[in-house]
Amino acid sequence: MYAVKLAEEAMKPRERLLALGAEQLSHQELLAIILRTGNKKLSVMDIANQIIAGLANLADLRELSIQELQQLSGIGQVKAIEIKAMLELSKRIHQSEYIKQERVLSSERVAKKMMLALGDKKQEHLVALYLDTQNRIIKEKVIFIGGVRRSIAEPREILYHACKTMATSLIVVHNHPSGVPFPSDNDIDFTKKIKRSCQDLGVLFLDHIIVGKHDYYSFREENTVFKDD
Repeated sequence: MYAVKLAEEAMKPRERLLALGAEQLSHQELLAIILRTGNKKLSVMDIANQIIAGLANLADLRELSIQELQQLSGIGQVKAIEIKAMLELSKRIHQSEYIKQERVLSSERVAKKMMLALGDKKQEHLVALYLDTQNRIIKEKVIFIGGVRRSIAEPREILYHACKTMATSLIVVHNHPSGVPFPSDNDIDFTKKIKRSCQDLGVLFLDHIIVGKHDYYSFREENTVFKDD
């Protein structure tokens, strides 16, 4: 008896993953494993190839809705749901790398965390991060989601939770659905207002960060509003 070692290209994606590890597989092979089966006209690898080939960037896969996925050849409702679930789980795993009890050491690190959470939101979200004396996050709170008549929160809504959690410092983050994180006049006025309110209550206002999908603006890093600190 003797064993015949198959050439890598003759192995199926599942076999290649077992033999070589997931990191050695192509985007198409990984997607084929998730899809599991093809249809009467196309193999599962053919379907995976068509999906990947139709994307300008792999990250665009996350942007497709269930309905848009179903329009792709070989993707029915069940497979579309499975793909969306896989993408959401992947996003949450990535986000969980920034555990809540981490020390906040830089605006850049906070911005990267919040770009994952807010960067692709279609509405404006404002989130407050409440920290203890060791700069560890005590609480992360969505203060508001923007509507037609309202575009920013009031300091009292933010500082209420600072008092409730006994936070010693605060970071405010909001997204620009346009993807351009440069501050508006309203953003600057709001930052000045929340800074004054924090000073009155003895809470250290560390930063106001605006995030887009791929970039961010830190009032602290840009020395905007914080010039006298």
